[in-house]
Amino acid sequence: MTRGTVLAYGLLGLPLAFAALPIYVHVPRFYAETAGMALPLLGAILLGARLLDAGIDPWLGWLADRVRRPTMVAVALLPFALGFVALLNPPETYVAAWLLASLALTYLGFSAASVAYQAWGADVGEDSSTRTRLTASREGFGLLGVVLAAALPTLLAPELGEGIARLAWVLPPVLLVAAAITFSRVADGHPVVAAAQPLLPSLRRVFADLAFRRLLLIFVANGIAAALPATLFLFFVADVLGSEKASGPLLALYFIAGAASLPLWVRLSSAYGRPMAWWAAMLLSIVAFAGATLLGTGDLWPFAVICVASGLALGADLALPAAIAADLGERQGQAGACFGVWNFVAKLNLALAAGLSLPLLGLLGYVPGQDSGLGALTFAYALLPLGFKAVAALLLWRWRHSLEIKS
Repeated sequence: MTRGTVLAYGLLGLPLAFAALPIYVHVPRFYAETAGMALPLLGAILLGARLLDAGIDPWLGWLADRVRRPTMVAVALLPFALGFVALLNPPETYVAAWLLASLALTYLGFSAASVAYQAWGADVGEDSSTRTRLTASREGFGLLGVVLAAALPTLLAPELGEGIARLAWVLPPVLLVAAAITFSRVADGHPVVAAAQPLLPSLRRVFADLAFRRLLLIFVANGIAAALPATLFLFFVADVLGSEKASGPLLALYFIAGAASLPLWVRLSSAYGRPMAWWAAMLLSIVAFAGATLLGTGDLWPFAVICVASGLALGADLALPAAIAADLGERQGQAGACFGVWNFVAKLNLALAAGLSLPLLGLLGYVPGQDSGLGALTFAYALLPLGFKAVAALLLWRWRHSLEIKS
């Protein structure tokens, strides 16, 4: 496969990730401060919407094994774009209902497009090495999209809330250009072989794969470790570090480091196997992120170093487990079903992070923009994720030889 085809496939990951950052990172603080929603209500809505979104992913994965994957991607992009614009431009009244409805529309389009897009990459990849390249390309462009989404709000408007609202209008033209290039350069892939299998037998076949089950368990622990700080990042920067305006550059630094590290992790996975390369990244993340517990007001430079180190580890988290999942999905002959379950687990992690951490912080006395409850915020942002990351590293080390897909 030529480098141009690999890059063309990955390009569509840019607008999808461009929207994912505001959806998962900006929306909690945006609706808490700009729209004035109470944290318990906001957490409940986010939890409900994300659980609903995660719940349809296995069905979307099953559907992606029965239709042309590029067609499913194309159809899903319209509700995705419309919902995203609505999500970041709420009205003055009925804010809670607006949030729930716009999230549902955005999630439906985003999920359908993402599942079919990932399965499409598994189809066109001829072997494990090619699928790793395709996954790295997709995640590399995705990180570029995240960097743009992190940096643009402060450039589009002096106030962060206004900048986030304007961010919504950047997505449609970027999405149109990226989709045109991807669809014109990337083939459909080989025909799907699981088209006649009903939903429940298809899911049973997914979970019957021992290597896939073990990979999912590691992915759950590692995903929760990533979802908690992702949900609380803006709160931590604004209230613990006292530097809200630095949130955009810090996010950009984190994701730039992740994008820059992708070639390194691809090389390390070729030399030592993907499980070992992923395990090394987990250790790097643990060492780097432990320092966040010691930070306070004005500690921007130490936190910037933490962002770079944890960003380097992010590249492995994005590229390597998904590439292993692509191999396992192709081995089963139903990559769509595997990625439907995969995305379900990823979103369940994010749902639990938002739905549980925000109400918990409220109960512990944390109030955004004030000095109360900062210890609880630091615990939820830094210490709790470290525990989950350590569990993930332990599981991966124990099972590194039993994952069957090693390179």
